[in-house]
Amino acid sequence: MTKSQEVPLLISDKPINPAERLIVALDLPEVDSAKALVSSLGEAVRFYKIGLELFMAGDYFVLLDWLIEHNKKVFVDLKFFDVPETVRSAVRALARSGATFATVHGNQAIMEAAAQEKGDLKILAVTVLTSLDRGDLDDLGFSCDVDKLVLSRARRALATGVDGIVSSGLEAAMIRRELGAKLLVVTPGIRPVENKPADDQKRTVDVAQAFRNGADYIVVGRPIRQAKNPLAAAQAVQNTITSIFC
Repeated sequence: MTKSQEVPLLISDKPINPAERLIVALDLPEVDSAKALVSSLGEAVRFYKIGLELFMAGDYFVLLDWLIEHNKKVFVDLKFFDVPETVRSAVRALARSGATFATVHGNQAIMEAAAQEKGDLKILAVTVLTSLDRGDLDDLGFSCDVDKLVLSRARRALATGVDGIVSSGLEAAMIRRELGAKLLVVTPGIRPVENKPADDQKRTVDVAQAFRNGADYIVVGRPIRQAKNPLAAAQAVQNTITSIFC
């Protein structure tokens, strides 16, 4: 098999530092444990996602500031979903924090409001959570297939002026074929090994598949946090990324 066959043209060609294409999810119950993990990973990880669990633990913005002071990029994953004017005000305030990414999860008016106030902050629209499958969409009242819903939301995101989307690697290739490289694609639900039965992530891919399907960034949580050696696990992911982009 030739190199061109191994790495399809869907692979991202955006000028992103390969070491920053890995985003580690700090889904932990307290700020101190998040800081301890960051310290243990050292230079192996340069980009972190902080979400609702840490937000409810308190000192969320203390952690955000601490990460930036330690030369880390920050992905604020709070999935803003409210009336457009409230989202507009929230994004305006967050844009001054130094964060790199933030998520919104709503209709076109919500995405437009976020895009209008983002400044240097990049706004990512959530398409369909990677914890949802066809049965879950039936429960939520969506009659279309997952891929059609994801593509519809990606098209709406592009029209509103947001910077990118959060999408499973299973749909990344479809998005690239339909919309090209116009949107950043950030892919969670990365599982370097086969999913465990108790895992709540259903639509997963591995590191190489995510990038070969067109992802610009991947978000990895439990496979690094819960590894016997988190540093070694993070370095293994980075080695795979290096083999693809360097």
